Amino acid sequence: MTTTDDTQAQIASLVKDHKVLLFMKGNRHVPQCGFSATVVQILDSLIPEYATVDVLQSPEIRQGVKDFSSWPTVPQLYIDGEFQGGCDIVREMYETGELQKKLGV
Repeated sequence: MTTTDDTQAQIASLVKDHKVLLFMKGNRHVPQCGFSATVVQILDSLIPEYATVDVLQSPEIRQGVKDFSSWPTVPQLYIDGEFQGGCDIVREMYETGELQKKLGV
């Protein structure tokens, strides 16, 4: 399944409009997978506000974000419009302090 230009434009707009954006399964308060829950826990420990997009609500967004980033899995974290990675990469960034630097905390 390939995504439409409209879906790609919607994703690009979301990424541009939010300093910290997490595409995930579920939402910040009710993550629907362990990997999404891990990234939420890390972000919650560092910053009070960030945006999330529940990819389970839209098959187009779910596939579209994978096409957008050329990354095959969700969750996906963006900071200042830049794709950071999925759960394992975010965890590694957190453990090394790189994530805190990118978030300015």
